[in-house]
Amino acid sequence: MTTPKTPLRILLEMRPALEGHAGIPQETRLLFRGLSMLENVRVEGLLQSSDSLLARGLPPSGKSWWGRPLPMDLQLNRMGRVVISLEQLDWIGYIDAVLHTIGMALWHAVGGSQTLWRFDAHHFRDYIWRRFFSRTLPSTDFDVVARASFRIARVPWTAMHLSGLIARRVFGRAIYARLNTSDFDMMLTETPYPATVSRKTKLVVRYHDAIPVLMPHTISNRSYHQASHYRALRSNVKSGAWFVCVSDATRKDLLSIFPQAEPRALTIHNMVSHDYFDQESSPDRIPEIIKTRLNSRIKPPLDPNFTRRLFERDTGSEPLEYLLMVSTIEPRKNHLTLLAAWERLRVESYPSLKVIVVGESGWRSKPIVRKFRPWMERGDIFLVSDVPSPDLRLLYKHARATVCPSFGEGFDFSGVEAMKSGGAVIASDIPVHREIYDNAAEYFNPYSGGELMRAIRLVIDPESRARRDELIAKGAHVAQRYAYETILPKWQKFLETCSSESSSPAPARA
Repeated sequence: MTTPKTPLRILLEMRPALEGHAGIPQETRLLFRGLSMLENVRVEGLLQSSDSLLARGLPPSGKSWWGRPLPMDLQLNRMGRVVISLEQLDWIGYIDAVLHTIGMALWHAVGGSQTLWRFDAHHFRDYIWRRFFSRTLPSTDFDVVARASFRIARVPWTAMHLSGLIARRVFGRAIYARLNTSDFDMMLTETPYPATVSRKTKLVVRYHDAIPVLMPHTISNRSYHQASHYRALRSNVKSGAWFVCVSDATRKDLLSIFPQAEPRALTIHNMVSHDYFDQESSPDRIPEIIKTRLNSRIKPPLDPNFTRRLFERDTGSEPLEYLLMVSTIEPRKNHLTLLAAWERLRVESYPSLKVIVVGESGWRSKPIVRKFRPWMERGDIFLVSDVPSPDLRLLYKHARATVCPSFGEGFDFSGVEAMKSGGAVIASDIPVHREIYDNAAEYFNPYSGGELMRAIRLVIDPESRARRDELIAKGAHVAQRYAYETILPKWQKFLETCSSESSSPAPARA
């Protein structure tokens, strides 16, 4: 009779899941769900705020300082206060966070470590589900993720970064927080992490991109963002962390900065949500989706008849003809090249062609929106946000094409989601798109509106129907590479390798 293996205990950073729908927040939810399904793996989520000091939660041992379990009412009160602290930041809390940050820095400077308090989600499953998971996962996954256990890092993530940067300015070297992770074999973070872990715990960084270092002109809060990313990354490399990159392109960028990380850097692509699939559907609901999901952060046009004129086609028989872009509105995503190409196409050949942009307003979005506004007022461009995956699946399916025009990416979910939903993809010709989309996209030079015009014509022109059909067929095949059934075995293999080896080189790809 064989003895079952002791489960591998993994602590997974959940902070990004507090944010939007796409990118790193989405991958965090999918990875937590995926790892929770692996045999001989026990995953706990690390709850931490970017800016707020969190309440204590339950003692790691499950017992109070006098050696007895806390009464249930005190346990529930403590965890309720954790929920409140995650959601509420006021000036008192801000001052408290600053004081704790100073205390943490002094404590860690003399060798102290930060306790990770416990959070029992049993009575708070509604909060855990809706706050951390529901924006990506279908409701059928509720029991998979809501039954998990969680730990709490009280000091804000941003404060950890700042304390390291300040220490470097004062002492000549960055001094980061120490987390007491002795209960875990591995801690898996979603970005370079501003802390060190216990000696028995392996730190694994899920590395998405090196954009803050290699394209610092494209990021917000440039000085802080670049410094915090680089210094935490440098600390992680020095400490011997493993790096699981989301693409070979990202791995190449990482090694161009830190060649010494090569033995511990490998590629496991992102898994894409199983909530995207090709399904027979009608485009009739698309005007309703637009109407109910217009971006509320962008002021509506002053014309009181705008909404009525915008949706006159609700009762018409012709389906909406549109290009789709799914991305945060910021300069790196290259919305304006799409706009320039579309404006010329509309005048020359396709007067009824619209543009739908799905995404939140990001860094320096106002100049982009200002260029869009005249067309928004005419009902030709729609900026929508907070679109649930079933509705987004419909938008992908019925778009004439999904355009992915970014100057730089680490992976780019939108193209694969479009492929899984039965759509055609047009993408900027950058290394990561060539790697991820392979031969299932029509490529163009991201600096050339004329090139994008050519690509759009080739895909949407009725006389080029064969090319569009070819892209859709190839896309369905390529998208399967990122299904969780394909990706999870690679994680299983990596976790077994990482847990059993301390210094042996990692394969370039799991």
